Amino acid sequence: MKFQYSEKKVKLPEKVHAYAEKKVMKLSRFFEEDAEALIVFSVEKNRNQVELTVHGAGTWFRASESTSDMFASIDAAVGTIEGQIRKNKTRLARRLRQDAFTRTVQEETSFAPEVAEDDLTIIRTKQFQFKPMTREEAVLQMNLLGHNFFAFRDEDNGGSFAVVYRRNDGGYGLLDDAE
Repeated sequence: MKFQYSEKKVKLPEKVHAYAEKKVMKLSRFFEEDAEALIVFSVEKNRNQVELTVHGAGTWFRASESTSDMFASIDAAVGTIEGQIRKNKTRLARRLRQDAFTRTVQEETSFAPEVAEDDLTIIRTKQFQFKPMTREEAVLQMNLLGHNFFAFRDEDNGGSFAVVYRRNDGGYGLLDDAE
């Protein structure tokens, strides 16, 4: 597993990074060797926050935990991702058998300064290569990321572009290409 660390508003000793790496390595049994983990440490309002993002097998897992202790935050974030994997074990296993290892994701981030006068400025751009997947897989991926929407190629509709989203009533919606 490959590790990347980021620190916001805090400078941590190397032992914190070593501890995080040791704990996140527990998740390596679920992923191939080329999996990547991004760990972002920050301190806000006397709370130690850890945001852990793991990418492996064409699937993204994200957890953000905040406690009074950085080590406890690391433990909680790893536990959250492990819980996501266990909760969706059957669905993830079925997805992995459908060649999920071939999916590649490219991300470009723009660090353009914020413009205060225009509220419609695009601050960040991401580019992805969309893998065809079923609607159920797209909802699963959206939930694993903790997002309110997820764009994908709809296998059930000939590979057309589609978006699933979480509705205010707790259900899910689908935006599909009309052509």
